[in-house]
Amino acid sequence: MIQRGGTLAALRLIRSRRVGPATFHRLLAEHGSAEAALAALPGIARAAGMQDYAPCPASVAEAEIAAGQRLGARLLTWDDPEYPALLREIAEAPPVLWLRGDMSVLDRLPVAVIGARNASSLGLRMARGLASGLSQAGAAVIAGLARGIDTIAHEAALHRGTIAVMAGGIDKIYPGENTALAEAICKTGLLITEQPPGIEPVARHFPARNRIISGLARAVVVIEAAHRSGSLITARCALDQGREVMAVPGHPMDARAAGCNTLIRDGALLVRNSADVLAGLQTNDRRAPAQNPAEPAEHSFTPATPAPAPVMTRARALQPAAVAERLASLGHRPHNKPAPYRLRDAGGPVDLEARILARLGPSPTEENMLIRDLGMPAAALAPAILALELSGRVQRMPGGRLARCDA
Repeated sequence: MIQRGGTLAALRLIRSRRVGPATFHRLLAEHGSAEAALAALPGIARAAGMQDYAPCPASVAEAEIAAGQRLGARLLTWDDPEYPALLREIAEAPPVLWLRGDMSVLDRLPVAVIGARNASSLGLRMARGLASGLSQAGAAVIAGLARGIDTIAHEAALHRGTIAVMAGGIDKIYPGENTALAEAICKTGLLITEQPPGIEPVARHFPARNRIISGLARAVVVIEAAHRSGSLITARCALDQGREVMAVPGHPMDARAAGCNTLIRDGALLVRNSADVLAGLQTNDRRAPAQNPAEPAEHSFTPATPAPAPVMTRARALQPAAVAERLASLGHRPHNKPAPYRLRDAGGPVDLEARILARLGPSPTEENMLIRDLGMPAAALAPAILALELSGRVQRMPGGRLARCDA
């Protein structure tokens, strides 16, 4: 049966053109509900110079829900009580998730184990032992279903349940050779994606997927990662989200270990086995299970409790106001709500947009740095940034960064 009401409106809003997770939460903070935001979108787009803008039609959203249900998947919106609590806490939390499998795995201590696709034999051996030890201790191992370290981590934790975060639709397994593994994961664990069914994964989906991997986890363990790699993107997301970052050291002459060695140099916890991971978490949180190899047992995890501060720490981004309000209604302590913004300020929006564009380039820029450089309140800049997003001249990247999209 097609779901209606708030679920359908939320799906229509996030599937509307030029609306990403950050814009979704900004619109909710301004208008109070997905329905009201949908009604306001055409006017916002006209003010941004787009005369033919229309939100995602209800029929398109209904077709997506029907397709997901045929696949045996479940749709969760960000305000659903069963939405993963740790993921809901992050800035740019996915407004909707498609899930397939056993959702009870989300109640266990979540630890991400990630690394190189072209991993060495030693790296694969380390991933297998570490993921197996974590799983036996009651943790839920999270990875991205990629070749190499991710695949081995999923396989090692398969018997107790593992979580695979996908870059494409719930029915689009990538790489193809992991199709059988994905089906096995569904029996004891969970597949998760924010993409609609039927969507093939493309390059831009993978950094967005990485923020979900780290957002679901209490700790991210990196095994073999080059200086420029998706694993390091995930580690940076973890730092921004206030998660613990851990790394397995490698030989200085092996390029696949360069990223891990750099993380350790900069303060990430050095780990040699699953016991080090659990001890590192237990140092900051008494609820983390202590590993007992003689008596491996399941341990419960209360996901609503905030994650511990990592060794390598950055300021955690403020939770989106709409998410904070919903968390408060569910009994969680809300974060400070940012001041509401208006669509246009009274002092030359075109000039302000030009100033913003002049400060941005194709390389992502931290929004806080842009605000500081322009010397204006965030509430005054927000409507101009939103207008630029909707018109396609600015793209919002993971971690609250902005990039200019020149034709």
